[in-house]
Amino acid sequence: MRLYPVQTEIIKKEFNLVDLVLNSLKKQNLILEDNDILALASKIIAYAEERLVKLVDIRPSEKAIKLAKRFLLQPEFAELILREANKIYGGVEKAVLTLRDSVLIANAGIDSKNAPEGYVVLWPKVPERTAYSVREAIRARTGKHVAVIIVDSSLIPLRIGTVGLALAVSGFNPIRDHRGEVDVFEKTIKITRHAVADDLASAAHLLMGEAAERTPIVVIRDAPVEFGDGVYASREMMMPPAECIFMGTFARSLPNWTRKKPH
Repeated sequence: MRLYPVQTEIIKKEFNLVDLVLNSLKKQNLILEDNDILALASKIIAYAEERLVKLVDIRPSEKAIKLAKRFLLQPEFAELILREANKIYGGVEKAVLTLRDSVLIANAGIDSKNAPEGYVVLWPKVPERTAYSVREAIRARTGKHVAVIIVDSSLIPLRIGTVGLALAVSGFNPIRDHRGEVDVFEKTIKITRHAVADDLASAAHLLMGEAAERTPIVVIRDAPVEFGDGVYASREMMMPPAECIFMGTFARSLPNWTRKKPH
């Protein structure tokens, strides 16, 4: 598998997303091939959809003011979290743990990073629809059958730093189910499923970076995936909270248990 990072100019005005992708590929002499996977940062999707919000235009509610005080946030930012989140669980300083479109994410996906001063960027409206439309537009304009994955950054419990998260996929199966297969010792696998899309999102995220890299596009070539015409939203890559080892454990309010310290 090979990955090709693609830089773009700094986006400051309205633009056509597919034009941006194809022009940026052309500048780097990259030609798409059949079964390439086009990884797109969620932020350029949001920019294309004009999902930038100027904080001074937001009037915080009393609930937002309380949320902001509790977690040391700007009240306007807290108000946007309340509007965008489906559920709020709690948080730490500067970060609120939320559920948004079946995804457990900090601050409902709202980010001030790589946004103009005084602005924040919201999540794309319907990432799976964008993934499909970009894929179809690429096919119409280039004749190439590519897949598309929308990538954002996320967190893993108790791990430092961000990793890639697949918000939406069009053109390949995002999950590989190993249940019922056997391992090298011929034992039947009981629960393991492979988050293929998230693995690819993390590979692309490594090249996209988190600062001033200006690399919101990555072409993934020769990926070991099952291609097809399916379109998958984030909710189709998530499991019910009761089946999740993290959410299920905390939801059941288990007795306080601490491992004994070694003597």
